[in-house]
Amino acid sequence: MCVGLSCKVVKVKGNVAIVDATGAKREVSASLLDDLMPGDFVMVHAGAAIAKINDNDQNETDQLMEDLLNE
Repeated sequence: MCVGLSCKVVKVKGNVAIVDATGAKREVSASLLDDLMPGDFVMVHAGAAIAKINDNDQNETDQLMEDLLNE
């Protein structure tokens, strides 16, 4: 099973993005996505931003994670 983490893009420089994952900032590869901008939400897997997600996706992901932690 593969698990991705939803993160908010803080900064983009070339093919590298700084993302915020619930307060933890890390560098990830942004080479798979075009037109990535600060403020975008992305799904991160294995150190790479693999897909842009929208606010609804982000809210759903947050709720699922909260539900899992409360079980």
